[in-house]
Amino acid sequence: MAATAPNVTDDGDHDLSGPDAAGPNGSGRVRAASVILNVIEVLRCFTVDEPLQGVTEIAAKVGLHKSSVSRILATLEEQEVVERDPASRKFRLGLGLLAMAGPLLANLDVRQVSLPTLQDLSATTRETAALMLWSGSEAVTVEQVASPMQVKHTNPLGARHGTALSASVQVFLAEMPADRVRQLLGQGLPSLPDGSTAVEDYVGELAQVRERGYAVNLGQTSPEEVGIAAPVRDHRGDVVAAVLLAAPFFRVGPDRVAELGAACVAAAARVSARLGAVSP
Repeated sequence: MAATAPNVTDDGDHDLSGPDAAGPNGSGRVRAASVILNVIEVLRCFTVDEPLQGVTEIAAKVGLHKSSVSRILATLEEQEVVERDPASRKFRLGLGLLAMAGPLLANLDVRQVSLPTLQDLSATTRETAALMLWSGSEAVTVEQVASPMQVKHTNPLGARHGTALSASVQVFLAEMPADRVRQLLGQGLPSLPDGSTAVEDYVGELAQVRERGYAVNLGQTSPEEVGIAAPVRDHRGDVVAAVLLAAPFFRVGPDRVAELGAACVAAAARVSARLGAVSP
């Protein structure tokens, strides 16, 4: 579709290059804002569930005339913000939009983004909340909000968790192919009994971690501590961090494991959303 110069229509799509674009009464600024809002509304029609949109569909959703929507899409296509699907000839978001979002995505520091959520999580659960990153063979503590309780479990920033049964380690391994997990276990990732049966059982348990949405270390690496962790995902859907809750064993009964697990999952989902992840 060839781009055409926009002109005044009866649905609020105005030409900004004419004499009314700048006037003493500010009418040009109002019209400019109207056009910008129309463009934003058009872009919001493209969703994960409905990535392909036609002119008629968009016009019905945003309340604009089809000719106005067509002109907006033509301009966006020219800038590669949208593109045509070869099969359906409908529009979808283009790589130009990703290029514009790139600087934002690149500068989102997961540690900085997660801190308010960790503070809320700790205040709500009354336990220590931490953010863990994967170093290649260990989970590393990079941020932490200590429990307000007198008896608590904390780790210094930079503390490393390298045992297979650590909740944060389970979260990262659960996203890896089974062969990679077996390789790491073979390279000496501790806490599993010797023998291939134990390894295969562990690989099966990681599948349950993925399905449940969080991992639990119920005193398996330290009899006095419970760890619960959930994955943080970025805009690509990749696991880039884990939110961890650490609590004294005596304070966490079976019923509270599920409660803390749900809180941890919700917190990880909020951090993920800040990183551009799409809710499943």
